[in-house]
Amino acid sequence: MATKPPADDRREDPPPSEMGGVRLTPIGAALAGALLLAIVGVAGLVTTLLIVWGTPAMQPTPTLSLASLLDMIKISGGAVAGVGGVIALVVAYRRQRVLETTSALEHAKEDRERSRMFNERFATACGQLGEDSAAVRLAGIHALAGLADDWTAGRQTCIDVLCAYLRMPYEINPEPDASVEHRLYLRSMAEVRRTIWRIIGVHLRLETEPSWRGHEFDFTGAVIDCDVPFFGARLSTGKMRFGSAQIVSGNVWFHNAEFSGCEVVLSNMELVGGELSFQGATFSDSVIWLVGAKFRGGEVSFGHTTFCGAEVWFHNAHFMGSKAWFDQARFLSGKAYFGTAMFDGSEVTFEGARFEGGEVDLRTASGVDAASFGLPATAPGLLLPPPGQQTDQQDPDQQEA
Repeated sequence: MATKPPADDRREDPPPSEMGGVRLTPIGAALAGALLLAIVGVAGLVTTLLIVWGTPAMQPTPTLSLASLLDMIKISGGAVAGVGGVIALVVAYRRQRVLETTSALEHAKEDRERSRMFNERFATACGQLGEDSAAVRLAGIHALAGLADDWTAGRQTCIDVLCAYLRMPYEINPEPDASVEHRLYLRSMAEVRRTIWRIIGVHLRLETEPSWRGHEFDFTGAVIDCDVPFFGARLSTGKMRFGSAQIVSGNVWFHNAEFSGCEVVLSNMELVGGELSFQGATFSDSVIWLVGAKFRGGEVSFGHTTFCGAEVWFHNAHFMGSKAWFDQARFLSGKAYFGTAMFDGSEVTFEGARFEGGEVDLRTASGVDAASFGLPATAPGLLLPPPGQQTDQQDPDQQEA
């Protein structure tokens, strides 16, 4: 499985001007400029004072008195000290700028070395995913997961590779005349996929650090034939896509998960066997898309689920053989819109569900039977088809037949 690592800058250290440093003036020119500025500043100050206070009367003296000599020595000493101070300030300033520039260069070099190391780890791990040996692939999976933990900037890239592996087509069931070696090979490759699902699930839980929460996970079109343990997941931001995925066996568990501020796309997915379970989950300020989903077998469960501020869209979903459980669900706020969903041959139950203000719109759904579904005749937010239309609507395919 060849994957191109992120771009790696392998140039030599650039000059300071390219690293955010400052191109320093030669020391001689810097000192001369500083002294000139000091002289000009002192002269300007003296001139200003003379203009403001006036020029003192000066009496010529035939000889230099001791007091005058001492004053001249003091003035000369002060001037020398001032020049020395200016030189010391210039040297200290240059030393500080050199240290800052050197530090910036060192940090940039460390960043490039760290990036180079991460890219090498990334390339090695991705190369292992393309090996024939399941053991080598497993090593690559764990290496990539470890890299995602260490490399914050490249975490989404590592997640994308893991998700892409799960989306790749594979042989689910061997042919009846398949050899023992081939059957063992398929089982070992299935273990690789199970490991990826498990690693992702662990990194979505609240207690796991570093966390992968807030990133995007794209399982579009994946074929799921094993357990997906996403129970206890905390999805507060980001997006998770299962669009057009197919669950043929195993269980996709979102037990006790919390969805707040995220988007989960299960549109056009197909449940053939196994279980899709959101039992005990909480949906708040999130959008869950089940538009066009087909529930042909297995079970889908929203039992003990709490809906508070979320939008769940079942428009055009088809329940035609699966068991759908909404037992003890609480609809506090938000909306569960079934639109033109069709209930045809599925066992659906809302036993013990509590409708406390959240909108559950079944008005245009087909095959709704409030009595068999365990729905109350009236409840806050519950919108049912008129009694005479609840079981009269049929699947359009059946009407054409």
